[in-house]
Amino acid sequence: MSSGRPRRSTSAQSRPRGGLWPNQRGLDQALKAGLTAKYVMFDTWFSNPHQIVQISQRGLNVIAMVKKSSKITYEFEEKRMNVKQIFNACKKRRGRSRYLLSVPVKVGDPAKDGAQIDARIVCVRNRSNRKDWIALICTDMTIDENEIIRIYGQRWDIEVFFKTCKSFLKLGTEYHGLSYDALTAHTAFVFLRYMFMSVEKRDDEDDRTIGELFYCMVDELADITFNYSLQTLVEAMFESVKEIFQPTEEQMERFTNAFISRLPKYMQEAISPSLAA
Repeated sequence: MSSGRPRRSTSAQSRPRGGLWPNQRGLDQALKAGLTAKYVMFDTWFSNPHQIVQISQRGLNVIAMVKKSSKITYEFEEKRMNVKQIFNACKKRRGRSRYLLSVPVKVGDPAKDGAQIDARIVCVRNRSNRKDWIALICTDMTIDENEIIRIYGQRWDIEVFFKTCKSFLKLGTEYHGLSYDALTAHTAFVFLRYMFMSVEKRDDEDDRTIGELFYCMVDELADITFNYSLQTLVEAMFESVKEIFQPTEEQMERFTNAFISRLPKYMQEAISPSLAA
């Protein structure tokens, strides 16, 4: 959805005369044609409350990156705050968590945007700069934070697809014509080329594409049950104790009974079903 023209401000004054952004008109055309989608994803360029509310009113959920602007505010704990203020006001998650912060907010102003909807803002570390963070917003309140991060991560694959088609497969420069059917056919051929390249790339890099040999190997590898794996570990530990400490048979029996008695019931049953009886 990018072009060579300079980008305009996303303020209300620059909104098209009809009240709709070009991408909103595109969504209306897609919905009218019968196309559906679970989520509409976009970056900070289109991420503003009015846009999010308008898309939500069309029955579509949004997952987008939030612009860190002091002029764009959300309702959080009954206060109007921008995303930086929300981030600074909340306690962050520590440790190995995939995200730093997750808070519910209300998006939009009924007076300006026509409605106000519920959404969730999830803040994650910026992989390019660990001291920085980025914020994602999702209007689907039924999915968790990890799912929001996973779904938005797919947008990068889409961007790579467009970049490859435009720059390397000459989507916009290889054919020049005014025929709609010819343009559609050319686009289809470009997309087919990309799919051929993707399949070849996977065949070269992914070991799972070795075909029938892979499935034969999988059939040979029986799943190790929990009981068998636990028994293997316990037997290995007992053998190590015997080799290093050289206990007597009486000491070894006492050690075994003391060890097993401290295990949960399901582990006792897995090691020795007779003990459970």
